[in-house]
Amino acid sequence: MTPEQPDETMTLEQAAWFKEVFDRLVENVEQVVLGKPHVVRLAFTTLVSEGHLLLEDFPGTGKTSLARAIAQTVGGSSSRIQFTPDLLPGDVTGMSMYDQKNGVFEFHTGPVFANILLADEINRASPKTQSALLEVMEESRVTVDGVTHSVPNPFMVIATQNPIEQAGTYRLPEAQLDRFLLKTSLGYPDAISTRRILEGARVKSHHRVIEPVIGVADMLGLIDAAKLVVTDAAILDYVSRLVDATRLADEVRLGSSVRGALALVRASMTWAASQGRTYVLPDDVKALAEPVLAHRLVLDPEAEFDGVTGTSIVGRILLDVAPPTRRLPV
Repeated sequence: MTPEQPDETMTLEQAAWFKEVFDRLVENVEQVVLGKPHVVRLAFTTLVSEGHLLLEDFPGTGKTSLARAIAQTVGGSSSRIQFTPDLLPGDVTGMSMYDQKNGVFEFHTGPVFANILLADEINRASPKTQSALLEVMEESRVTVDGVTHSVPNPFMVIATQNPIEQAGTYRLPEAQLDRFLLKTSLGYPDAISTRRILEGARVKSHHRVIEPVIGVADMLGLIDAAKLVVTDAAILDYVSRLVDATRLADEVRLGSSVRGALALVRASMTWAASQGRTYVLPDDVKALAEPVLAHRLVLDPEAEFDGVTGTSIVGRILLDVAPPTRRLPV
């Protein structure tokens, strides 16, 4: 479904196909990640929008299962890196090793060469190792010894960090936080989902294999289709006003970047298509503003001490900034 013309827009048939496939993807992952349909939808929204996902969550909430289930659902590959203080950049990207038999250096790929990469407890690694992900998250490639190597397509990083245990961790810099399209949390399952999980206690979660819904090629078609969703000038103006408001808030030292505004538009296009629509509504923007923008805000230290969060600021901004009620003239 790659558009033949740059100005091609999504048809109703494409929107219906997109919604049907998207719903099947979410339902498939819900076989493993029980009781979290909204988070699963956010994860697939991130993947289709060609972004990366940050999960700030407690241990044992199913983060690894989510990453593995998404990869299995789209027929792709997955890998996991446990970030530790002694992890080196080469342990992430791979490294060149000398082949004595042939007398040449050969590149040995690292775990980053997968469709879905789980970067577990990313804030436990040193800033130098964290920075090894910056290039690949932005450009889907790594450069080792001056040679560029492309990672598989599609590619998504699902990074996790523990919000409670901060000893021995390195806070993610703003430049890296800005590269995550969405930040959300799985949280603990409800009582009904917990009972269903316990009923399957005989089988370990990493032994559970689910059948793919689509292949990687079809996933790329889904990504291309999302780019055809119509985004009216009034929607773009609304996103611009929301982002400006984050920069003007009294408690904020640094508001959302332009990258954040682009992320909100791209995610809203995917969200609209997943609802079977060919166009973005203000409600799509409002539904995604908090997970897309809140983690990009750098708060004033006094505001943080008073308990102010990025989530509360974005929530207040959504109340203060009026959504568009009509289309803007072209």
